[in-house]
Amino acid sequence: MSAGAPTRNTVSAGWAATVAAVRRQPPGAWLTGLLAAVLYSVFSVTHWHRLSSPSWDLGIFTQLAKAYADLATPIVPIKGEGFNLLGDHFHPLLVLLGPAYAVAPSGLTILIVQNLLFGLSVAVVSRVGIRLIGTPAGVAVGAAYALSWGLQSAVAAQFHEIAFAVPILALSLEAVLRRRALPAVLWGGLLVFVKEDLGLTVIALGLVIALRLRTAVGLWLAVWGALWLIISVRLILPALNAGGQYDYSDRIDVSAMIADPVGALVDLASGTAKHQTLLLLLLAGGFLFLRSSLTLVLLPTLLWRFASGQEGYWGPEWHYSAVLMPALFLALVDGVHALRRSRRDWLRSTAVVGVPAAVVGCLVLLPTQKFGVLLEPETYRQSERWDAAHRMMDLIPEESSVESGVVLMAYLVPDTRVYWLGNANPPPDYLIVDADDWSWGPVRPSDAEAHAEERYAGTDYALVFSEAGYQLVERQR
Repeated sequence: MSAGAPTRNTVSAGWAATVAAVRRQPPGAWLTGLLAAVLYSVFSVTHWHRLSSPSWDLGIFTQLAKAYADLATPIVPIKGEGFNLLGDHFHPLLVLLGPAYAVAPSGLTILIVQNLLFGLSVAVVSRVGIRLIGTPAGVAVGAAYALSWGLQSAVAAQFHEIAFAVPILALSLEAVLRRRALPAVLWGGLLVFVKEDLGLTVIALGLVIALRLRTAVGLWLAVWGALWLIISVRLILPALNAGGQYDYSDRIDVSAMIADPVGALVDLASGTAKHQTLLLLLLAGGFLFLRSSLTLVLLPTLLWRFASGQEGYWGPEWHYSAVLMPALFLALVDGVHALRRSRRDWLRSTAVVGVPAAVVGCLVLLPTQKFGVLLEPETYRQSERWDAAHRMMDLIPEESSVESGVVLMAYLVPDTRVYWLGNANPPPDYLIVDADDWSWGPVRPSDAEAHAEERYAGTDYALVFSEAGYQLVERQR
């Protein structure tokens, strides 16, 4: 009896502490996060049913999730026969997609996972805002963050590995603002397992922790970020890559920058798309985010993007700005909080405009952003080709190999081995020609059977489905 009493007391104390911690959570923060996740999911579900696929990434990550659900190496045939996706980008934390996919094997599942992760980050940002600047202002910041152009673009671009980075960074920065160095470092340290370039962000985060919290553990975090950046780019990725290299090493010409540093600085600040990104950051962050040291966490992502020769990295499109949003809005909260405590009256008065400016900026930008389509009735209508597409896909036996354009890849992955039409693939069991798929470019094959037999010389394919612009051919044994 006496031996069991301490155990029961320990369990009771632990339960009481958990209940108390839950009760301390601001309900407004979690409600804001929940509503954001629902909004993101409405967008994702409507686009899923409209057969909207802006890139091949959803198909790729669906294949990765399928492999992890089967406790297998993430081999992704969409990228190439035998292609290990851990040789493309370093994102071992994506193994967490496996259990979710195992429960509901669909590309839509990983979209919902991303939406829930983004929703969690909204709850965290709102929670910080409520605690530091009050409930109305905190909820307003959370709502502006939820509708920020960076998150909208990421949801519209469909799944990318940064889905995990967004809430992790928010949790780390929350710990910084609460002056809790250990949680800040532990959360921040996980970022290196989301994507290799986030090692740069971890370096900046570590320096911020060291300077702001006056602790050497921040410097160790910076070393951790640098170490994993080097290990992943120089060792792991080349070792797992079919070509024995880091495929993105040519995106930034470091030698040219060293040879002409002045020209490199000019190039870094040149380009309309870069200016647009910076302007949108200023508008979304209500300008007062510049008052916070957390702003330094934005710099690595902006610098590598602007230094790259790939113009697609410069602007506000796609998912590249999602990781900027937690730092941007938590810096705004921190800036407003600091100005409110200033001894100077004029500085305290400027704090009043920070949150309203961010909310106004959000509302001004909203009509031009991705979620604007949610106001259009057409968005909620299923694609007229949905039934035909699924009747066609139902004709393909499980575990068969099929070559397709981008649009149907994520839908095909759960039951088949999918190849992308742009690669040099082994002859597939089935080949799809979709007249509306943008993967073909300006010229689409009119005869799928002839196309397949020309593409794979010596094979014989027969047409088994032709409807609504879809053609499906089967390889004859």
